[in-house]
Amino acid sequence: MFARILVSQLAERLREPRRFIQIVAGPRQTGKTTAVIQALEKINTPQHFVSADDPNLVSVEWLRNEWEQARALARAGEAILVIDEIQKVGNWSSIVKLLWDEDSRLRINLKVILTGSSSLLLQKGLAESLMGRFEILYSLHWSYSECREAFGYSLDDFLFFGGYPGAAALIEDENRWARYMGTSIVEPTISQDILMMEEVRKPALLRSLFMLGSSYSAQELSFTKMLGQLQDVGNTVTLAHYLDLLGRANMLTGLQNYSGNQIRTRKSSPRFMVYDTSLMTYAEGTDRRRLLDNAKDKGRLVESAVGAYLLARGKEEGFEVYWWRERNNEVDFVIKKGSRSTAIEVKSGKVKNVGGSLVFKKLYPEALSLVVGSTNLGLEDFLLGKRPLFL
Repeated sequence: MFARILVSQLAERLREPRRFIQIVAGPRQTGKTTAVIQALEKINTPQHFVSADDPNLVSVEWLRNEWEQARALARAGEAILVIDEIQKVGNWSSIVKLLWDEDSRLRINLKVILTGSSSLLLQKGLAESLMGRFEILYSLHWSYSECREAFGYSLDDFLFFGGYPGAAALIEDENRWARYMGTSIVEPTISQDILMMEEVRKPALLRSLFMLGSSYSAQELSFTKMLGQLQDVGNTVTLAHYLDLLGRANMLTGLQNYSGNQIRTRKSSPRFMVYDTSLMTYAEGTDRRRLLDNAKDKGRLVESAVGAYLLARGKEEGFEVYWWRERNNEVDFVIKKGSRSTAIEVKSGKVKNVGGSLVFKKLYPEALSLVVGSTNLGLEDFLLGKRPLFL
C-alpha cells in the first residue's frame, strides 16, 4: 500500500519522548486515518485506537473511559491513544486538556494522536484550550507526484480529477466520480463541517458561493459582482465571511492583491482559487469536459493547479500566497515568506499581458521570478517540486 510522507513523519514523532499531542488534520477523504494506521504499524508499542464517528455513542464520559483504557496499557511503560474524528465529541478540547495535564502531572507515558476532518472545529478547539500542548501534521490534498505514483495518473488526469484518493478508482466513470465528489466531499464539508462550526443564516448562499467561486477559479471577481450572479439575497460582508469559512475548510479561498500596504491588500477584490482542481471540475457540472478541450479554459485549470499546489505548500512551509496587478500589468502568483518573495507567472494558453513580471521586478527587485510552463520550467516539473520556490 502506498504510504505518504505523513506516515514516516508521524512514526518518527511517536518514537520521540512524550512531549506534545499529535494532531493530524486536513480536508475530508484525504487519508488521515489510513496514514495514522500505517504509522502505528511501524511502532512496537501498546495501542488503543477509537473513533468518535458515531455521534450517538460519543460523549465526555465516553472519552474519559477510552482514555482510562489507554492509561491501563501505559502502566507497563508507554502506550499510544488514537482518537479519530475528535471534533465530534462535544467540548472535546477542555476534557483533552484536563486528561493530558493529569497524565503529565502523574508522569503517565501516554502518547496521544487526534485526527479530525473538520479543520474549522479543530481550529476552534485548539485555540480555546490546548495552546502549547500540540503539534499539527497536515493531511492535505494529494499532490501530483503522489497521485502519479499511487494511481498512475497522467498530468491531465491530475488536472481534471485532482487529489482526492478515494475518487481515484472512479475516474473511468465521470458521472460516478462527480456523484462521489458531491455526496462524500462537497456536501458533508458544507453541511457538517462549516454549518456545525458557526451559525450560517443563509446556507443556500454559502453553497452558491462555493459553486460560483469554484467555477471562477483563477479569476478575479468583486463581491459586488458576485451578488449580481447569486440568486440568494446577501451583502458583501456576508459573502466575505462565507468565503473565509470556505477557505478555512480547505475548499475555496480568495487570493488578495499583493502590496507592501497591508490595508490595500485586505481591501482588494479576491481572486478565487480552489484548494484542489477537482472542486473546480465538479462545479462546472455537465460542461466540465471543456476544461481540457478548450485552450482558454484549460489555462484556468492549469493556473488553479499551480495555485492549489502553492496553497498546500504554503500551509506546510509557512508562506503566504497572493496575486498582483497594477493597471494592465499582472502576475499570477506572488508568494512571501519573511523578507523573501517570488513572482510566479503561469504560461497556460491564456492571453495576458506578458510584461507583468518585468514591472513587478522593477518594483520589487529583491524578488525571485519563475515562469511555469516555460522551456526552463515545465508545469510537470514544477508540480513535482523540482524547482525551489525561494532564493
